[in-house]
Amino acid sequence: MRIALVAALVLTSGFAFADEGQWQPYQMPSIADKLTQRGIDIPASQLADLGQYPMNAVVSLGYCTASFVSPQGLVVTNHHCAYRGIQYNSKKEHNYLENGFLANTQAEEPSAGPNERLYITEKVTNVTNQVMANLSNDPLARFEGIETNSKALIKICEADDNYRCSVNSFHHGLEYYLTKQLIIRDVRLVYAPPESVGGFGGDIDNYEYPRHSGDFTFLRAYVGKDGKPATYSEDNVPYTPKSYLKINADGVKAGDGIFVAGFPGSTSRYNLTSELQFANDWLYPTYAKRYQLQIDTITLMGEMDKDIAIKYAGTMASMANRMKKINGLLDGFKATDIVGIKQQRENDFLAWLKKDPNANLKLINNLEALLAEQHTQVQTNYYFKNAQSSVLLTAASKLYRLAKEKQKPDEQRETGFQQRDMKMFKSALKRIDRSFDPAVDKILWLQDLQAYASQPLKTEVFDNALSSANSFEELEAKVEGLYALTELTDQAKRLDWMNKTAQEFETSEDPFIRLAVAIHDTNMTLEKSEKLLEGKLSSVRPEYMKAIINYYKSNNWPVYPDANRTLRITYGMVDGYQSKDALYKQPFTRLEGILAKNTGEEPYNAPAKLLAAIKANDYGKHRVATVYQQPSTWVCKLMSCLDKPADFNSVPVNFLSSADTTGGNSGSPVFNGKGELVGLNFDSTYEAITKDWFFNPTITRAVHVDIRYILWMMDQVDHADNLIKELDLVRN
Repeated sequence: MRIALVAALVLTSGFAFADEGQWQPYQMPSIADKLTQRGIDIPASQLADLGQYPMNAVVSLGYCTASFVSPQGLVVTNHHCAYRGIQYNSKKEHNYLENGFLANTQAEEPSAGPNERLYITEKVTNVTNQVMANLSNDPLARFEGIETNSKALIKICEADDNYRCSVNSFHHGLEYYLTKQLIIRDVRLVYAPPESVGGFGGDIDNYEYPRHSGDFTFLRAYVGKDGKPATYSEDNVPYTPKSYLKINADGVKAGDGIFVAGFPGSTSRYNLTSELQFANDWLYPTYAKRYQLQIDTITLMGEMDKDIAIKYAGTMASMANRMKKINGLLDGFKATDIVGIKQQRENDFLAWLKKDPNANLKLINNLEALLAEQHTQVQTNYYFKNAQSSVLLTAASKLYRLAKEKQKPDEQRETGFQQRDMKMFKSALKRIDRSFDPAVDKILWLQDLQAYASQPLKTEVFDNALSSANSFEELEAKVEGLYALTELTDQAKRLDWMNKTAQEFETSEDPFIRLAVAIHDTNMTLEKSEKLLEGKLSSVRPEYMKAIINYYKSNNWPVYPDANRTLRITYGMVDGYQSKDALYKQPFTRLEGILAKNTGEEPYNAPAKLLAAIKANDYGKHRVATVYQQPSTWVCKLMSCLDKPADFNSVPVNFLSSADTTGGNSGSPVFNGKGELVGLNFDSTYEAITKDWFFNPTITRAVHVDIRYILWMMDQVDHADNLIKELDLVRN
């Protein structure tokens, strides 16, 4: 066996630390020793400070992560994270999804869309005491009290209209933190490779490894001439960030310590086994069935109409990703018996808890009863909620809800309908035109209506309005009539409804408005029942989490909150792994792998100029001799150091690390031990998908775009010289 592979195996499998944890920045000093063990030299106290480099350069897109990489507001993220902005600017005559885009000057940078935002986190404050103050014992009143207290904190925080604040629950309501973020409202598209680079391998390679994806895109933040956030205007100027990331053009090698900062979406590691069982038995299979039907439908319609394919490209990519993740979760639950592992840990916890004479042993039973109620509630409401999936009906329902909410004082309105929400509300209504086609919407809605009509848990409101049709033909005719007679497809008329009174909705002749009014009371009843249950859980679940945290601490296990789209830091090392098929997956992939995979047809249809550069061995200064460390003395004591590490002699494309990431971490900067940018997170391996429920350090690997591939694309393939000049490039 070549020493490079042996060295990598020694560095990883047998000697790897458990790099578990999606840590809040303030927690970093508590794990400083673990960071040092991984070779991360940047002080933990510096990482805990959101006002210092590099954390003040990490930003949120609201659904993905990005980071500033120049003093002129240049931002780098994943291609799939910028997909909406690329799609927004794509048309038949200039399809940037298909052909890519490069602005050679700032004047050529188009808006990424009215809904695109950058959120710069400036401050995170523990507000648990304020949120939990003066709460009622009545479950519904308790839920509303938490909401009221949170809104009051947000209102104070948002005294300046340029900030967006949120109160987030941690550890299932045990703690609450207030996050203050500066909003950049003018985001522009700067440079995006073709989808055949950014999504090379498509859904086939999604969650797989080895990967060869150039999943990167550059955006730019703009502000008014006064330096303050402003909506899009030709007079706006690039934003000057407080700091921007240094980029290490030499990248990393196997065994190097790395850390990742970003906004992971959601994990369920502290959830009970019964919740995992419900997801495995009903929730995930039910979701998967619907996603697959929608994917098949849009694919077929997109093949017949290119405009549809462009409009629904982002929707398709999102659904395909969710579909593969669900299948990966279901496969992973079976392959590693996650249910059994969770149940054993739960049994051990109960045994530990019983040793405490002061423990509330009824706590688990009370929680399980509430969770059983919640599962029934989800099943009962699922098809009714899906039966409202028409984009136009959703818009009508939200508009009518807005009219009703405007009858209340602003502080009493539901979140999403307050004055602070109106800019985004209006932008969402505008954006409908860019990702909506009546023919597609009609078919997808009919499918959901059919599913609703074929199951027993129906309500009278849809039976009376639509589902009473005796055949599919009758149902189709009724739906056809709604789309033919509505005015909501007209953007100006749609926006005008934002200013209408509830009475005007209730007397409207527009069929979608009439349907929205008809189902409103039923929706409010369902919402009230959900709030009531959440109020009950808000009393029981935090007590459970207290006990769980004490149990974890007694075992010296890491304690960090489940992901909830707030800023987190995770660490690890550049590291391959032993995959389920008994093959060792090496940590780096090479440019030559693109040639080997390329077929000329989607999803393996790399651009001709990229293929030509590889065939010509046109690697320039980005060629890497080796991606393995020279074996250290202690490694040589474990094996015979017969030769030097194998030559790599290429440009690294993607690499693996043991960092603990999940959805929302897409686009997250990957740092070396000095805090320099060396890659972008964009995926996980298929075996690692179950980490949303249980972290297994042996097989959990994140997949990153290597910074050297990004620089090679910019330099040798697309000649983005103007952007390269903006970057602060350093070398080891």
